[in-house]
Amino acid sequence: MNPEHFQIAIDGPVAAGKGTVSRLVAERLNFLYVDTGAMYRVTAYLSLQHNIPFTDIPAIVELLKKTDIQMHNPSPEEADGRLTTVLVNGEDVSWKIRTEAVGNGAAKVAQIKEVREILVEKQQVIASSQNVVMEGRDITYRVLPNAQLKIYLTGKDFVRANRRHLQLQSRGNDVNFEEVYLDLKERDNLDMTREADPLKIVSDAWVLDTSDFTINQVVDMIVSKAKVMMSA
Repeated sequence: MNPEHFQIAIDGPVAAGKGTVSRLVAERLNFLYVDTGAMYRVTAYLSLQHNIPFTDIPAIVELLKKTDIQMHNPSPEEADGRLTTVLVNGEDVSWKIRTEAVGNGAAKVAQIKEVREILVEKQQVIASSQNVVMEGRDITYRVLPNAQLKIYLTGKDFVRANRRHLQLQSRGNDVNFEEVYLDLKERDNLDMTREADPLKIVSDAWVLDTSDFTINQVVDMIVSKAKVMMSA
């Protein structure tokens, strides 16, 4: 059964360009961009802020249940390079959740079944009321299994690590390439081997390798495909 609104579900490994591509596609189509990874980053951020070990599942779940998470496309006043605005209990944490420590924590809390259940429900509610571009690690089969357009966005390891390295440097983070590359490989391994909804390619997904394309080229391809499907 197809959803009432048009849904573009994008999965893929870290640094494949999912965030930037999804945001631009949503902008071109006038859809809401939903960064599900930000929700897991929020969970890790909250755990770190409250000194809760990532192994203390009951405490993390209880804290998450009491937390209000809101997301919206950046307003003109928020045009500071962010892809989406993330509010936690009314506080703008869009950049606070983008540190390496939070990113590593997000990969760990994403393995917690109870955390995923809570966040998946929040994501499905968002997608039920409007057209969305939603990206993450399990969107095509867990969150939006009936999405009209499913995409697995990927790229070669070296290319993805280089993108991530440049991104971190542009934010003033002093990290070397080898460190970023090893971290990316570890994140990939965690994503693909976790028990709760591992990263995988569904049979009806469009596998799109971004290694040899510019961001705009990838966006153009996705927008063109979506428009054809919506007009059919």
